[in-house]
Amino acid sequence: MTAARREATPATDLLLLSHPTHRCPPTTAPACSNPPALNTINAKTAQKHDYPSREHRRSYNRRTAAERTFSTTNDRATNDLSRGWCRLFGLTPIALFIATALTARNLRIADAYNARQTENQRRAANGLPPKRRKRRRQTLDNLAATANAPP
Repeated sequence: MTAARREATPATDLLLLSHPTHRCPPTTAPACSNPPALNTINAKTAQKHDYPSREHRRSYNRRTAAERTFSTTNDRATNDLSRGWCRLFGLTPIALFIATALTARNLRIADAYNARQTENQRRAANGLPPKRRKRRRQTLDNLAATANAPP
C-alpha cells in the first residue's frame, strides 16, 4: 500500500476483518442485569471495612493467624509438611499424616500457652508483672545509634 493510498484510507478500513465494527450504534442503552452497586469498576477489589478501622484490624488478624498456622506447619524444625518430605501416596494416608501433624502442632501451642500462664501466675504471686515479649521493632533513635556505631 502506498503512502498516498494509506492517507486516503480511513483508519477503520485498516482493521482486521475479524474485528467487530458497529456502523449504527444502538439508540437506547441495554438493560443491566446487575444492580448499579455491583457494576462499579472496583467491586472485585473493594474492601469490606475501611482501612484504619477496628473492624479492618480484626478482620485482617484472621489472615495473620492463617499465615502463622501455615508457617508453623511448614517449619522444618518441628513438623515438616513442606513439599517432598513425605513419601506417602494417596489421599487417605496424606490426610491422616496432615491431621496428625496439625494435632501435634496444636498440642505444642497449647502446652506453650499453659506454661506461659503458669509463669504469669507465679510472677503475680511474687508481686511481679506478667512477663512481656521482647520488642522486635526498634525506635528510630535505636536504629540511628546502631547504624552510626563503630564496628
